[in-house]
Amino acid sequence: MPHVLRSARAGACQALSVALLLMLLGCGRQSAPPEPVRAVRTQVVTQESSGPVLEYAAELRARTESRLAFRVGGKLQERRVSLGDVVKPGQVLARLDAQDLMLAQEAARAAMNAARVNRDQAGADYKRFIDLHQQGFISAAELERRDAVFKAAQAQLDQAKAQATVQSNQSDYAQLRADAAGVITGVLAEPGMVIGAGAPVLQLAHDGPRDVVFSVPEQMVSRLREAAGRPGALSVRLWGGEQGAQAIQLREVSAAADPATRTFLVKADAGKLDARLGQTATVRLELPKQHNFIKLPLSAVLEQQGKTSVWVLDAKSMTVRLQAIRLQGAEGNEVLVAEGLSPGQEVVTAGVHVLTPGQKVSRYAAPAAAPAASR
Repeated sequence: MPHVLRSARAGACQALSVALLLMLLGCGRQSAPPEPVRAVRTQVVTQESSGPVLEYAAELRARTESRLAFRVGGKLQERRVSLGDVVKPGQVLARLDAQDLMLAQEAARAAMNAARVNRDQAGADYKRFIDLHQQGFISAAELERRDAVFKAAQAQLDQAKAQATVQSNQSDYAQLRADAAGVITGVLAEPGMVIGAGAPVLQLAHDGPRDVVFSVPEQMVSRLREAAGRPGALSVRLWGGEQGAQAIQLREVSAAADPATRTFLVKADAGKLDARLGQTATVRLELPKQHNFIKLPLSAVLEQQGKTSVWVLDAKSMTVRLQAIRLQGAEGNEVLVAEGLSPGQEVVTAGVHVLTPGQKVSRYAAPAAAPAASR
């Protein structure tokens, strides 16, 4: 009997422990708080016509730029100009160590003098043999041989003169001169370097017409050519300048893409644009108007898993849903929507990254301005 009572008491204690544990677990569970209603900015979309304006970073360059090099090789002894210096035609820009060239020039002159002496001796002998032939002391064949010797000596003298002229030019080539007036835009060698013939030493931007140079992607080349035919379609605005946008004319489009960037280099005539070489600018390309496009702020677009979407607001339930769209392009801080939306739909334009499908939202209302205190 006591054993039965102990078993009953143990069972009652165990049941009481389970009940207490269940009560504690029930107290620990708390229902999740309701998701807050987020305030969002929205916009009712409408269809309109749009003429996109594309902008490209550009640079002012001289239409003619040449890399100056020595015609002979040697050690660069002196460079008389630096980056940005203005030079005149014929001005000496750099100089090589011309000692070996001067020695070669002296050797050529000595060879020319020797050839002249030999020619003079052959000429004197020829005159004497003419007199001897007239007196009948030598045959006609001997006179012809002496004539050939004289002509060979004259040819050797002409060759020596030409060689001496070449060596004189070589010595003069040790000085690098400017071919035209302009500005030094690149320094490619320093004194002490041993450079080969034809190796660029300086880069010279010639005075004269200037170009606005920029690059466009491959898909824009044909549209650029079409738009450039319209007056005012291309304009340029200098960075940091007070001048407004000025119209420019398309002059050249590269026939091949750059191997690194895969873009096409474009050159436009700067006309009378008052700008310094190397100054940066913005080129604006106004494309023809396109119809039936919907404009949205860039902040309304959401990229998820490679798809472009926007949040569309259901005005009845005040919930949002994702809507996939297809973009046609951009215009400033706005995007052009080609497909996916219809006029009259309300789209969330701010706070798109914190929303979830079906979430309750409210339209954002700007706080009213406080009334001014009466005096």
